[in-house]
Amino acid sequence: MVDLPEPLSDWFAAQGWALHPHQQAMLERRGDPATLLIAPTGGGKTLAGFLPTLAELGPSPPPGLHTLYISPLKALTADIRRNLRRPVEGAGLAIRIEDRTGDTTQTQRRRQRADPPHILLTTPESLALLLSYEDAPRIFAGLQRVIVDEIHALAESKRGDQLMLGLARLARLCPGLRRVGLSATVEDPPALAAFLGGAAILQADPGPEPDIAMLQTDQPPPWAGGGGRYAIPAILAEVQRHRTTLIFHNTRAQAEIFFHDLWLANTDDLPIGIHHGSLSREARDRVETAMAAGALRAVVCTGSLDLGIDWGDVDLVIQVGAPKNVKRLVQRIGRANHRYNAPSKALLVPANRWEVVECEAALQAVRARDLDGEPRGPGPRDVLCQHILATACAGPFDADSLYAEVTSAGPYAGLDRAAFDDCLNFTATGGYALRAYDRWQRLMQRGGLWQLRDPRSAAVIRQNLGTIIDTETLKVRLKGRMGGVPLGEVEEAFAATLSPGDTFLIGGQVVRYEGLNELTVEVTRQPGRDPKVAVFNGTKFATSTRLTDRILTLLQQDSWPDLPGHTARWLTLQRDVSRLPEPDSLLCESFPHDGREHLCIHGFAGRNAQQTLGLLVTKAMEDRGLAPLGFVCTDYATLIWGLEPVTRLDGLFDAQGLRDGLESWLSGNAVMKRTFRASAIIAGLIERSHQGRRKSGRQATFSSDILYDTLRRHDPGHLLLQITREEAMCGLVDFQRIEALLERVGPRIELRRLQRVTPLAAPLFLEPGRIPVQGSGRERLAEAAAQRLMQAAGLE
Repeated sequence: MVDLPEPLSDWFAAQGWALHPHQQAMLERRGDPATLLIAPTGGGKTLAGFLPTLAELGPSPPPGLHTLYISPLKALTADIRRNLRRPVEGAGLAIRIEDRTGDTTQTQRRRQRADPPHILLTTPESLALLLSYEDAPRIFAGLQRVIVDEIHALAESKRGDQLMLGLARLARLCPGLRRVGLSATVEDPPALAAFLGGAAILQADPGPEPDIAMLQTDQPPPWAGGGGRYAIPAILAEVQRHRTTLIFHNTRAQAEIFFHDLWLANTDDLPIGIHHGSLSREARDRVETAMAAGALRAVVCTGSLDLGIDWGDVDLVIQVGAPKNVKRLVQRIGRANHRYNAPSKALLVPANRWEVVECEAALQAVRARDLDGEPRGPGPRDVLCQHILATACAGPFDADSLYAEVTSAGPYAGLDRAAFDDCLNFTATGGYALRAYDRWQRLMQRGGLWQLRDPRSAAVIRQNLGTIIDTETLKVRLKGRMGGVPLGEVEEAFAATLSPGDTFLIGGQVVRYEGLNELTVEVTRQPGRDPKVAVFNGTKFATSTRLTDRILTLLQQDSWPDLPGHTARWLTLQRDVSRLPEPDSLLCESFPHDGREHLCIHGFAGRNAQQTLGLLVTKAMEDRGLAPLGFVCTDYATLIWGLEPVTRLDGLFDAQGLRDGLESWLSGNAVMKRTFRASAIIAGLIERSHQGRRKSGRQATFSSDILYDTLRRHDPGHLLLQITREEAMCGLVDFQRIEALLERVGPRIELRRLQRVTPLAAPLFLEPGRIPVQGSGRERLAEAAAQRLMQAAGLE
């Protein structure tokens, strides 16, 4: 058995602490080259990751960087520093622990490069920056261990791909480097272990089953919508019964609306806060401090509190709105009773009638420990292009060696040499259509090695490292002296809709728009007015494939004793009137209503895919003379309305026809320009910052639109256009799920012609976000309206 240094083991004993089995196992396996530890929230997995480091450093460690800790959140690094210092200082160990994030001062950064601490806590972006310096070999000379916390969260985004390329570079600089990945929620441990570079898996005891149920309310949920307002009395009653409650929402806009309504109903003046990523740092700090002190009874929040920060004595989690993803739900549940072998308590609040079914499916999945997650594709090439540029900043490199290094990173293990060379050629010249422009001539070969053409460009490249793409946002401040109090930020597109006197919600308070002053939205407080809702840069999740599969399976039951009576009766009526959707077929329903013809497609493919299906099917209907007028979608279905009845499907769901329609729709669509801009920024074609000055969103969009049009016209096979198409297909339009749906159902596509609205289609009539279709149907309506007008005027 491997023992801890005596001062540390004595301190543990004085606290009454004993190591959990998985913590002891991490000590025993500290020599393994790579380990993925999967342990439940509250199981001390972060400490387990650090115990080998503390054992190796001992009471009087030599100078130099020994362990690098990487997390997805700046706040998490600060929290870990506080928690790690407690045993280190309590045991009197002379171990220096520092963090390095975007908040670290330039003076501290320079000192850390010259004299690194024993343990450095950082983020993927800061690691990429450190590796881009010429002295990176000296900074990391003694590095022996890397700990990646919440690795599941990083693996789901390009930040994870960037990090794995960074770890591949570290492995070359530091032979024998050991890697550790930590996570509580892993749907596919072998895939995540491969992502980490072939790690061995250590699975801790998962702990007790969570205490999780659907919240019982006097009033049934509405047929449509996503706010959960109907449940506020029941939620306040739960807040009263618990010490601290986290109330999670899927989007920042929903959180703002709910907090506003909750505050109006909070007649007992319970201390309640709000926390999300669009609030100012000052506002979030106030809430975090109050939570840690136990001064708040509830916090309305979003994904900003998803990850493993210990915020104090939280004993209840409430998820408002269907979770859309079981893994995310499990992560959020773990915020309650953040202790090992203590069951977490959580309540689900469906926001509408369909979400009752989804919440029940999610409850079943949690109890079965059946986590979801879409399979990861190969590492994105725009991230690789950025990595090549960052590598050149650190000094000349050999292409063969860099290719070998890149393919040792899990996400890029399958990258062929031709694809690598395409990326290298792009970073060197900008590609065929751009090679004549000096600004994109960035690399050159000398003596067989690649290097920066102009060493001064390294500063600009470093300023633009990172894979997080900011949306065009504007700061919001209270109008007053000294620039006013910062409240947060809203998207530029929303600010453009405001006129002086308009009110909107931010930070849970109603504010009045006064004007725009040097790209800052100035506001005054305006209580008691009905507000608009600000548009925030928050993800709108699509229900996962695994969860929709469970919903479809649930619908096949003979009865639904676990569902509320009102929902069970609704499903029974659907079965009597038409039929319920099934996993291995596609149900389409056609019916007249209110003077229009309707087609409802029950695809269960997620919101993005259902919206794309609406775009493509209405295009095919237009070609067939069916005169569609518009459509609306949810995660489960798409409802199309028009002038002509759909009595035959006539190849509307032909896979090749849909793909051809998608290609023509995407070719000139704004979706592609937005996707191109993001990839062009990551790949280094467009600068976010130049000489320390951040470009405005409009400047970046203007230059990216010109580039996109130029490349489409003169170099349609350009690498960035290939990347853009790949990103759009699996992201914004999610065509992969449409293809998977069509492959699953094959020819089993049924059209039922009915004489009235069906029970499952009815809620879609109440959904916001209707999308009009421009075509012959609207022209016919306009002609008919003009004819009636002329007749009324006595002209016909």
